[in-house]
Amino acid sequence: MPHVLVTGAARANSIAAGIVPRLEADGWDVVTSDLDSGDSPCDLASPTAPTELVERVSRDRGPIHALVLSHAHDEESGILVLDTTAESFDRHVAVNARATLLLIAAFARQVDETGGAIVAFTSDHTTGNLPYGASKGALDRIVISAARELGPRGISANVVNPGPIDTGGMDAETRDALTAHQPLGRLGVPRDIAGITAFLLSPEGRWISGQLLHTDGGFSARY
Repeated sequence: MPHVLVTGAARANSIAAGIVPRLEADGWDVVTSDLDSGDSPCDLASPTAPTELVERVSRDRGPIHALVLSHAHDEESGILVLDTTAESFDRHVAVNARATLLLIAAFARQVDETGGAIVAFTSDHTTGNLPYGASKGALDRIVISAARELGPRGISANVVNPGPIDTGGMDAETRDALTAHQPLGRLGVPRDIAGITAFLLSPEGRWISGQLLHTDGGFSARY
């Protein structure tokens, strides 16, 4: 049975939590990790935690064949250039970008001859949530670089931008405003992203690599 590590799966309605049962149904042995819960709780803001996490899982379960990176540090919205502190920026980068780099590197070191697949989640945030958006922009470049550099090891790597996903935390005004811009007439839900992730991890989907995929039901087509 192939093993997959999914980060950021703490909240019951999160994208990652929606992905887990789909991957299990597809025959994956799923290991989850989050700051305070999951099979392997760890603080990815620590510079040693990402490598230790991968090494622990691969030691206990055997080689990890896929990595789904859904962890994120996100403070309150409305953080502008003049509001961003060094501490806030550093923590966003540590969790969203540096941990992603270290997780991918540790994953690649332990991959066996069958190769593997990486899916990481990003965002369009820029103005209004600067440290989050900047750190997600760095994540994009890290994952796309990994696709080029790790391809010879049989590893595919893609970034998925799911657009606005209704995970239960939106107020009615926000939900209505976002839905008005959705060509399909509804917001995405975690199960929409679960199927896409499952495909990218599958043997058929691994020919797709080095891409930033907008899997948002047409939301981004308004720009």
